[in-house]
Amino acid sequence: MMSTPVELRQQLEHAVDEIIAGLPSKVDSWLEPERRKQLKTVVLASPFVGQLIVRDVEILTRLSEHDEWAVEPSREYLKTLLETALDAAEDEVSFYAALRRFRRTRMAGIIWRDLTGQADAWATARAVTLLAELCLDGALAWLENHYAQRWGRPALMENGERTRLVVLGMGKFGAGELNLSSDIDLIFAFERRGVTEGGRRSLDHQEYFTRIGQKLIAALDQITADGFVFRVDMRLRPLGDGGPLVNPFSTTTSYYQDQGREWERFALLKARPVAGDRAAGARLLDELKPFMYRKYIDFGAIESLREMKGLINREVRRRDIEDNIKLGRGGIREVEFVVQAFQLIRGGRDRELQTPSLKQALDVLKPLELLPESAVDELHDDYVFLRDLEHAIQAQYDRQTQALPDDELDRLRLAYALGESSWAALFDRLEQTRARVRTHFDAIVAAPDEDADARSALDPALEQWRSVWEQSLSETEALALMTRHGFDDAERSLNRLYRLKHGKSVINMQRVGFERLDALMPMLIAEVAATEAPTRTLERVLPLIEAVLRRTAYLSLLRENPDALRQFVRLCGASAWIAEQIARYPMLLDEMLSPALLGVSPSRETLTHELRQALARIPDDDDEALIEALRHFRHAKVLHVAAGEVAGVHDIMTISDSLTMIAEVVLEAVLGMAWRSLTHKHGVPEGHERGPKFSIIGYGKLGGIELGYGSDLDLVFLFEPSTASQTPGPRAIDAPVFFTRLGQRIIHLLTAVTPAGVLYEVDMRLRPSGNAGLLVSTLDAFADYQHHHAWTWEHQALVRARPVAGNQALAERFETLRRDVLSKARDEARLKQEVVEMRDKMRAHLGSDAQARASSRFHLKQDPGGLVDIEFLNQYMVLAHSHETSALLAFTDNIRLIETLESSGQMALADADMLRNAYLAYRRETHRMALNNEKSLTEASMFDAERAGVMAVWAHWMGQDLAASGSDTPT
Repeated sequence: MMSTPVELRQQLEHAVDEIIAGLPSKVDSWLEPERRKQLKTVVLASPFVGQLIVRDVEILTRLSEHDEWAVEPSREYLKTLLETALDAAEDEVSFYAALRRFRRTRMAGIIWRDLTGQADAWATARAVTLLAELCLDGALAWLENHYAQRWGRPALMENGERTRLVVLGMGKFGAGELNLSSDIDLIFAFERRGVTEGGRRSLDHQEYFTRIGQKLIAALDQITADGFVFRVDMRLRPLGDGGPLVNPFSTTTSYYQDQGREWERFALLKARPVAGDRAAGARLLDELKPFMYRKYIDFGAIESLREMKGLINREVRRRDIEDNIKLGRGGIREVEFVVQAFQLIRGGRDRELQTPSLKQALDVLKPLELLPESAVDELHDDYVFLRDLEHAIQAQYDRQTQALPDDELDRLRLAYALGESSWAALFDRLEQTRARVRTHFDAIVAAPDEDADARSALDPALEQWRSVWEQSLSETEALALMTRHGFDDAERSLNRLYRLKHGKSVINMQRVGFERLDALMPMLIAEVAATEAPTRTLERVLPLIEAVLRRTAYLSLLRENPDALRQFVRLCGASAWIAEQIARYPMLLDEMLSPALLGVSPSRETLTHELRQALARIPDDDDEALIEALRHFRHAKVLHVAAGEVAGVHDIMTISDSLTMIAEVVLEAVLGMAWRSLTHKHGVPEGHERGPKFSIIGYGKLGGIELGYGSDLDLVFLFEPSTASQTPGPRAIDAPVFFTRLGQRIIHLLTAVTPAGVLYEVDMRLRPSGNAGLLVSTLDAFADYQHHHAWTWEHQALVRARPVAGNQALAERFETLRRDVLSKARDEARLKQEVVEMRDKMRAHLGSDAQARASSRFHLKQDPGGLVDIEFLNQYMVLAHSHETSALLAFTDNIRLIETLESSGQMALADADMLRNAYLAYRRETHRMALNNEKSLTEASMFDAERAGVMAVWAHWMGQDLAASGSDTPT
């Protein structure tokens, strides 16, 4: 007859009372009421600890010496205890015994703290991990000393140190999150080849470290009368059980580079040096990081994780272990897979994810906004519960198992340990936990729909395009289908698809990559067919597909994210420039994952914060990675702006503001990078200790807050002289040379060509004396040039100049100088003549040629009545009237200058409205043309009214009839 829960609890408590009653009287004084209550709790939940105490009651005394019942002891304390015990061991028998007694006592304390609620799941895992590290380190040191006479030691290196065994902890050991009765997964390696010295015989390092490794495994793993220390698993090493026990670094790195499989990537995510030469171990893992973490967004990793999970699921079903809380549905492994998915996909970019610790990786998912805060909190709490349950299962009998027990007493023990009133209550809580974990797992790692392939056969819209791609339709049928769906040149589009499918790059793809392409293409064609111009869109989309055939993770990204695929196709259909950018820099596909961001106009503070966060993840001395991060940031943010323009959610002014802010934020970061680089080499110039007194002045479109997608940056560099003639660093140089090199470094960072392209093209010709002048100027020298040597056209350029990065005080002094120069009273007749002459020269050199004019083409910028005429009008008005209308000096952008001319009475309302509307119309068209890779020539008839109005205002103010100047212009 089955016992009731109450009867079972009575049986348990009676057994526990018998154990406590049988303890020697000498421990009575130690067992004060609270401690006695804790002892009862522990022994009730853990027969293992009860048996330990019965066999060795001195455990209670030993743990009391440092209050290990309540407080996790420090590494230093435990290390000293173990070293003292091992120092007394004269042979391997006593060595084994000392290790096992140490482990036994510490485990009793760890389980005690866990079951009495004085340590959470993370603290328990940390304590077991520390115990394993100490046992490994202590055992390795004892073995090295013990066998030194027989085998010697590795020879001394030039730095006076010896090569030692490197022990990498894998899995939960590497993560610092071992469970109570965990195996420890290890990999052994050594850094340098060589031979030993000082022993009875000399061994090469391969043989020496193999022998030491074998002895180390036996010292921990072998079961004696005192039990074992830790079970050791070496199957994760290169080539597994069939490979050498120990490998040199060179062999290890070449193995992973040439033969490493996906599951080995996953395993290495958890790798950490845990014993032996830890510094060398860290160097080894640094070498392996390119294998572990891809530089690009690696969505292909999800499919590999799915394959692993599928294997696990089949094994679970085969062995009928569905109730395994680690491997079963909604178990520990599924939480780990969710976190690993983000580490594998994004770890190459987001370096905070490059940690073996699941807890640390989970914690950074919130600030990186990779998962909603609520999802991260749920995963964390559910994982902690599963680990608490795992610990309680293993605490019962010190067995490495995650299976729920069948025995009723053991089930009751679990419920008691987890604070539940009954097994039914605990099981219900477990089922709720599993359901939540499985939901998150399905959302991140599981296939979008396990029946997707079967269901796609029922989806005619998708299946018809699969037939086109697989060529199961005849060419006539395929052409008819494409024509019905809006392909205006179906034959060209079909041939383009076939050229891709039968091209050498596709034919030579590996099986996995080809399967990903096959799965994606029907979805892609369906999205293309849904656009306004399918033929044109297909032509723009396919170059990206061809560009990523060797990095098929991007194919997975698009397949895994239908919204991203839809957004990608829509943007490419709307803009040839966007399509070209994504094909050139496939990493931008990652930006498609958050379509909502594409309609957001970021603030300067947001941009600055995002860039600072991206750069903070990279060491200051890793120039290549820093430059790459800058370029990705710039390309991604410009893509956001372009997407917003294509979607029609931003007006032209907002777009220009955003593009200009992006450039300013990048320039500020580049100045900081260049400053750190130069001061590290040469020291900080005297007087610049609080930061560089250096200012970057933006001219042209940058200064006028009117940047376009492909705009150059017109820059001038100004600096405050150092109060000393030389820099104070170990590689001192003349202070003026330092600032010249600073300017050169800035230009290099902006224009250096990398896989992510260049940041910006830079034009420095507006500096004093142009290309013949110094690259950088002091403000005093710049002021002297502007007051006494500058041409009128240089003062025109100054109208659109403003500080965009650097020292604030220097920026304010520049602003004062700019006002002084621009507000000088001028001879209006002479000024007008010089402005007109300069405009004529520009029009002659840069305007449309006779052939374009004859075909009624209009150059939006340079032809009569175009953009530059409006800009020159503004510049003339500022130079002519700012001495009496100071408000004209407040702005550098054309629209607000026009508005100021109107509000100050310098220009009639009708003229100002006409100029403003014409300018915005021209700007909108130049942006549209830029997004479609078109030149600045457009149909003249499109802007007849605007051109006529601009020329009329020009004639009124400048006294020049542009209609009669020899160009074919409207009257």
